[in-house]
Amino acid sequence: MNAPKFGTPTMSLHTELKRRVNEYFNSIGKDSTGNAKLYTKAIVLITSYTLVYVHLMFFKPVWWIGLVECMILGILTAGIGFNVMHDGSHGSFSRIPWLNKLASYTLEMLGGSSFMWNSKHNIIHHAYTNIDGVDDDIDAGLLLRMTPDQKYLKLHKYQYIYFPFLYAMLHIVWVFFKDYKKYFSKKVGNVPLKPLKTRDHIFFWVGKVVHVFFYVVLPIYVWGLGAWAIGFVTYGAFSGIVLSTVFQLAHTVEETSFPHAIQPENIIEDEWALHQLKTTANFATRNKFITWWVGGLNFQVEHHLFPKISHIHYPQISKIVRETCQELGAPYIEHRHMRQALASHVNHLRKMGARHR
Repeated sequence: MNAPKFGTPTMSLHTELKRRVNEYFNSIGKDSTGNAKLYTKAIVLITSYTLVYVHLMFFKPVWWIGLVECMILGILTAGIGFNVMHDGSHGSFSRIPWLNKLASYTLEMLGGSSFMWNSKHNIIHHAYTNIDGVDDDIDAGLLLRMTPDQKYLKLHKYQYIYFPFLYAMLHIVWVFFKDYKKYFSKKVGNVPLKPLKTRDHIFFWVGKVVHVFFYVVLPIYVWGLGAWAIGFVTYGAFSGIVLSTVFQLAHTVEETSFPHAIQPENIIEDEWALHQLKTTANFATRNKFITWWVGGLNFQVEHHLFPKISHIHYPQISKIVRETCQELGAPYIEHRHMRQALASHVNHLRKMGARHR
């Protein structure tokens, strides 16, 4: 499917939202990028991650402590991805370009590819959210049916039961399969990948080799094959569940939509900002711990509307976005508690497995 175009309204919702948010930053005299709070959090997360890894590899604790440290390492992996890599890849970590690049390169440390992430997430997902056949984030393969337009299989009747096992595999499949699939197919789903430059090829392969050394070769040497396999699957499962849960609660819940392009013009009827509001949901925005840990991605509406604003500002600008939506009659989807968002996601999976076209 070719990427569709968005409608052009007479009065732009996005223009009004940007005007009000810009007024806010002008009034407080602050940059919209990260600040000392974000940098401190980045240092805490990366230092914690490094200390846990070093203790696990070079001090070789007893097996049960090692297993707990694998769990912690998986959770810290997700935390660094949410807070450091994600802001860096959007250019919102800092107003200094090389610091944004450095922050985005933490994905290589975690086993992924910053180039592939930029193509999949920044370019495609943020532009064409929840459009089946274009947004690769809602394509989970044959085992999960996320949208009404995806092929129905009888096993989908049970997807609301077995989905946690698939989510647990996200990180491992991402690092050892999906990045390579994109690289060799030169596509993100059905969308052509922008050509890689020589430095992109080199960075991709160096990152993958270094990751394999530190997460496969060295651990097998230190712990042995069997212990490594148990530890690595545990690490990957905890990382995968946390990452998947946050991503899915933002877009695949009962209240969000999965728009179609009008043919043959291949145009989405709504303007881009309205499309984002219809396909994106917030959750647990009053929970300060969740907000801190997931890098503000529980304020997903604000993130999709303003991806170049650091997540540390989302609690403040959310008030502006919510009020503007109420004034202009635009949707603003939000679950007050995380348990409500989880229930909505499970119900969505149940509905997608209960009917087909």
